[in-house]
Amino acid sequence: MADPLRVTAVKFAASSDADIARGFLGRVRMVVNGLVVEGVTLRRTLDGRLSLAYPARRDAGGHRHFVVRPVDDQVRLVIEAQVFAALGIKAEELSS
Repeated sequence: MADPLRVTAVKFAASSDADIARGFLGRVRMVVNGLVVEGVTLRRTLDGRLSLAYPARRDAGGHRHFVVRPVDDQVRLVIEAQVFAALGIKAEELSS
């Protein structure tokens, strides 16, 4: 990653209690290096980790095509760390 990645203006809209019980915690809006990114969701995975899921559409064959997504795992981790920090999520909460 050549240029430092900067996530700012993070906003969070919580899901309903029913959705939260299924692991869908809410929607995230953020600005990444001047680009507004919407439609990202905060989820709790089956193994209890928090993660960001990026918006995608499905084609007629059922294949997913992401609208926006990190280019690799390193970038994903950098974005998640900055979003979680902006939301006040502490490291010990990430795996609970």
